Order: sequence, then structure tokens, then C-alpha cells
Amino acid sequence: MSHSSPLVSLTWTDHVTGRRGHLVIDRLVRGVCSGGLRMRPGCSLAEVAGLARGMTAKEALHYDPEGRYVPLGGAKGGIDCDPRDPEAYGVLVRYLRAMRPYIEHMWTTGEDLGLRQDVIDRAAAEAGLVSTVQAVYPLLDDEATARRRLADAFAADVDGIGLGELVGGCGVAESVLTALERAGTPHEGTRVSVQGLGTMGGATARFLSRAGLRIVAVADVRGTIAHPGGLDVEALLAARDSFGTVDRSALRPGDLELPGDAWLSADAEVLVPAAVSYAVDAANQEAIRARWIAEAANMPVVPEAEELLRARGVTVLPDVVLNPPLAEGRGFLAQAASGSSAPGGLTPSAPAGLRPARTSITRAEFLSRGDTAPHAVQV
Repeated sequence: MSHSSPLVSLTWTDHVTGRRGHLVIDRLVRGVCSGGLRMRPGCSLAEVAGLARGMTAKEALHYDPEGRYVPLGGAKGGIDCDPRDPEAYGVLVRYLRAMRPYIEHMWTTGEDLGLRQDVIDRAAAEAGLVSTVQAVYPLLDDEATARRRLADAFAADVDGIGLGELVGGCGVAESVLTALERAGTPHEGTRVSVQGLGTMGGATARFLSRAGLRIVAVADVRGTIAHPGGLDVEALLAARDSFGTVDRSALRPGDLELPGDAWLSADAEVLVPAAVSYAVDAANQEAIRARWIAEAANMPVVPEAEELLRARGVTVLPDVVLNPPLAEGRGFLAQAASGSSAPGGLTPSAPAGLRPARTSITRAEFLSRGDTAPHAVQV
């Protein structure tokens, strides 16, 4: 499938460490675009370009003419660096300083793989930026009120986790629940395996667990933690570090420590890849025993693997549907700035079971609408 060229595609080289960063602006809408900033070893321009195209599709797909939030264009940033590297923070500051003209005028960004919003905000301040979403301010009626709403949104807390960190996982969880209901499968006892216990994976695990599903495996950089009877999700969330790695001293007797790829072959009905792109390929998909794969991460299943999975009856719920812009931090903040309530009524005072609007379609259904495939990047 062919794609038109992005509006902006650039690679930056850090003069201190030699590490590289990328920015791709796929489209502008009203002169502004939206897309997160990730940091991981090996992050490439091709990867960032594919993610930027996906953001364009997400923004367009979830447009609601009656909503306060008006979609933006799609973009993405990426830095080829291990976020645990002692030099990573300095690289981030210098990257943001180099990208400052884009962030000030057209690119709203926020946390993605390897980076937390509080780290980005601190680095952005050092880089001389007012905010990583400041490009949207001129589109708002009252900037001062918008910034106050942003502060209120960041300050909100739901059972020990910031509201901004929960929005994305709530959307993924609701899509999984919708898929189960469409298939006539009860929530109670349905088993789930999650790769990644960061912002997206952690929130998804929390909401699915509270809906009655059993989280039987979670994977982080140290390996897979599993228990056939179900893990204590809240205890694992409380034992995470800033990169989503679980302190193994918090494990219960009976919790198993397995190899890092064990989450993929877990005896579960639902897999949630919520960490890296390209996690499921044509080779390792053979190990999957789940019926559904819910893409919480960006582009975690490569197209070749998806075709093979579909042929053997595994449904992939696409990231372009499961984690739309309003489910991501940037969209949540832009919505808060516009004066809308938190997405789906997910507020600090809302009961745990309060649900946002349900949506869950397969990629085949998505493509049948004539939309652009979000996974066209070749790897």
C-alpha cells in the first residue's frame, strides 16, 4: 500500500553523545499535529514514520463532530537511546531544545514508550518550553483557563495512580470487554497476559482485573511474572519503578518467574502487548494460544503475523481503535484544556466500574470502511 510523503521527516544527531533522534509530522490539521515521544534503543526513522501515520489515522477515525475535542494531524518523535542510560536525560533535554520550534508552533507531544510525562515535563522546562502541548493553545478560546484545567487534570488521582496515566488503559480495557461481549464470553475468569506494566499495560491490567478478568501473566524487562490462579495486580502496580519494572520482593508465594517471552505463550484468552512495537512477528506468533490480541502498544503485531493469526482464528484488535488520541495523554490533556470532562466520565470520584463509550472492531472491519491501514511500515 502506498502512502504520500510526510510533511516533515528529520533526524537529529546529539552533538554530545552522537545519539540520534527523529521527528515525523505526517499531517497538520488547523496547523497542529499530535503524537508522543518515545525513547528506546534502536528507534529508527522508519519506525517513527509508521507511528506518525498511525496517529493521523487515529485522529481521523475518532472524530466526533459533537465533541469539544477537535482532532489534530498525526506526528511522532523518537530517540535512539536506552532510557535507563545515565546520559538519557541530557539527550532528552537537548532533543527537546532542538525540536523547540516545532513544539512551540505545531507539534503537541507527551509520554510514550520509555518516557514518563513528568520526566518529559521537567526536560521541557530545561529546554525553555512552556508546555509540550503549547502548540494547541492558540486554538483555544481562553489559554489561561486551559492551562488551569491542565494543572487540575495532572493533579487528579484515582486510587494512587494519576488520572492521566489511566485514561489509555481504560480505553484498551473497554475494547477488550466489548470484544468479549460480542463473542458471548463472560468477563469473570477470562484470562489475560500483559506485556509491559508501564502506563498503558498497568492501567489495562487494573481495569480488566476490576472487571472480573484474571491477569495470569505480566512481563517487564526482567522477565515474566505468572500465576495460573491470577496475579495480585494492585500489589504489582505498587511495586513498579518509573520504567514499569516490578520489584520481585513483592511477589507472593506461588508467583512464578519465567523467561521474558513467556507472556506470549501464556494459557490465556487475551494477550495485551503494551510495550514495544513489532513484538509479535511471523515466527513467534506460532506460540500464541490466545483468542484475542489487544494492541495497547503502537504497532506491536507486524502485518505478516496478523495474517497468519487471522488464518488460525486469532482476532487482533488494532491499536488505531484501542488507544485513540483521546485515550492517550496528549488527547486527554487537549480535551481537558478545551473544557471537556475527563474521557468517558473517568473522574477521581467515579466508581471503578464506570465505563467510557465502548468500541471494538477488528482491523478487517476498520479497513472495510475504506480507511488507511495504520501498519504499513515495513520491518
